[in-house]
Amino acid sequence: MSQPDPVAEMTHRLVLSRTGRIHLVEQGSGPLVLLVHGFPESWYSWRHQLPALAAAGYRAVAVDVRGYGRSAKPEGVAAYRMLDLVEDNVAVVRALGERTAVIVGHDWGATIAADSALVRPDVFRAVGLLSVPYAPRGGPRPSEVFARMGAEEEFYVSYFQAPGRAEAEIEPDVRGWLAGFYAALSADTMPPADAPDPHFVSRGGTLRDRFPIGRLPAWLSENDLDVYAAEFERTGMSGALNRYRNMDRDWEDLVGFDGSPITQPSLFIGGALDASTTWMADAITAYPATLPGLVSSHILDGCGHWIQQERREEVNEILRGWLACLPT
Repeated sequence: MSQPDPVAEMTHRLVLSRTGRIHLVEQGSGPLVLLVHGFPESWYSWRHQLPALAAAGYRAVAVDVRGYGRSAKPEGVAAYRMLDLVEDNVAVVRALGERTAVIVGHDWGATIAADSALVRPDVFRAVGLLSVPYAPRGGPRPSEVFARMGAEEEFYVSYFQAPGRAEAEIEPDVRGWLAGFYAALSADTMPPADAPDPHFVSRGGTLRDRFPIGRLPAWLSENDLDVYAAEFERTGMSGALNRYRNMDRDWEDLVGFDGSPITQPSLFIGGALDASTTWMADAITAYPATLPGLVSSHILDGCGHWIQQERREEVNEILRGWLACLPT
């Protein structure tokens, strides 16, 4: 007898924000937990968490971030600045008939979740961060910081910031590029430590030059890859990449929050083999000052960047335990 498909039991909805629609997928009932994905993913990256949180008594909702999937893709790079994404998250909470929510994000979604909690503490009562630590706004302009990284090589964030440049690399073979990008940052398929770093681009080269070839990470099936690739083949990559192109605008927009801590109850989960965790180790060390409401922090041994997919059972257990101890 075949097992039920948990994805088939999820409800898809479109809700309105100020600049268009937001596509979301929900399962369960109870306190609202809003799940925000990163690059280059979609709501589907939370496919293992939605049924687990629903079974634990929560209304689990995963969105397609603006520019991704079935959500709106407004014209103009500036339409993807952080404050607009925060407003989208508030609009989702309101459209679902709720006053408050717990927000959890991965990768760029972690930064979106952190800034949502920072800017709208009246709406987001707790925040969970996966893979990317919280670091308060401050320091030099981000584009200047990234331009100094890599010496003769170019940091991937700088590479992504020029409109059309990364699109020209990715869009002729979306599926192949995604497979390589996912493999490059996964624990079981990432290049060895002495290989050229896939976070950097040789002058005149492409990111893809350094991707592993011919092997998918264990967490990613051919069907999973098909789901991701089909969305980006339909939408193109610009909406997703525009997040990187607003980092200087975000730095300007959030000047009033310079150095500000997030005081709500919080959670961090990182992978020991993830560059986001190792490069930002100082941000994790600073958590007593920057996340004074931190409930728990976890570094998963042998785990790469795609943490809630690579280690779904462990992440689900941590999320359920954290949610259970939050004040209602």
